[in-house]
Amino acid sequence: MSAPNFWRDKKKARKVSKEFNDIKEELEIWDNLLSEVNDLIIILEDLSDDKKIIKEVEIKFKALNKQFSKLEFELLFSGEYDKCNAILSIHAGTGGVEAQDWAEMLLRMYLRFTEYKGWQTKILSESRGGETGIKSVTVYISGRYAYGWLKSEAGVHRLVRISPFDAEKMRHTSFALVEILPELEEAEIEINPKDLRIDTFMSSGHGGQGVNTTYSAVRIVHEPTGLTATCQNERSQLQNKEMAMKILGAKLQSYRKEEQAKEKQKIRGEILSAEWGNQIRSYVLHPYKMVKDHRTGFESKEPDKILDGKLDDFIEAYLKLKIKK
Repeated sequence: MSAPNFWRDKKKARKVSKEFNDIKEELEIWDNLLSEVNDLIIILEDLSDDKKIIKEVEIKFKALNKQFSKLEFELLFSGEYDKCNAILSIHAGTGGVEAQDWAEMLLRMYLRFTEYKGWQTKILSESRGGETGIKSVTVYISGRYAYGWLKSEAGVHRLVRISPFDAEKMRHTSFALVEILPELEEAEIEINPKDLRIDTFMSSGHGGQGVNTTYSAVRIVHEPTGLTATCQNERSQLQNKEMAMKILGAKLQSYRKEEQAKEKQKIRGEILSAEWGNQIRSYVLHPYKMVKDHRTGFESKEPDKILDGKLDDFIEAYLKLKIKK
């Protein structure tokens, strides 16, 4: 960073600066924790007979221990892309209005979660339901360990409740699919331009003045795999295209890893079902209240709290299980 020509390549410079700030912030947190622990040791050595001081030290110790547990948990983020920003997509399952409303509930849950974390979000594309809810939505999430935190959310989410759209107040089951991808560096995956079909269309998003009157929205199709990426909420066609290419690159990376995993499973003779009905988590609002993760067995009897974005316990249970395996 001290090199005279450091800022000549602005894109690379921004990446290095971000990496530097992340490392600096992490070191400062650990250094401050160590300093506070040493201060407590000195206080105890000098005033070990003062009951009032001992009580204050105990309170401070509990606070520091809690902070240490949080920092220790972050060591679970050792995956290749855990530090990356995330691209989250939600797709309503079959069931029309009911499923679309459930997809919108999930979107709110994740936006609330990102608020608690202090992360930045941007809706890249959104397809609204005719009556209510959303058919699909893609959100860009920027924050510390965003992908590491959210990768556990990928899969089918199931809701059981009394439908607010049913005049007979019958119980309904709805499904929505959540996809989580890391934001990759452009150089990480090469895409042959000849394999792409690029369509432009009129945006229905909130990209600013003129966005609904020009063909600024972009859909890119990778024809060999059929994978698609859409972005419509940026201010220009060029910006939409750049973001759509990022999403497509992340999808291709995920697709190739899945193909490799399938090949390994064939070699080992294992068959893993990936059917729509194999949900990762169930949210039951009737006849009882419970949210259960079917991978870890972790449960909560406070679905309102979970749907308000308090997901930490579920995510921590998943990450700790993965480490054990």
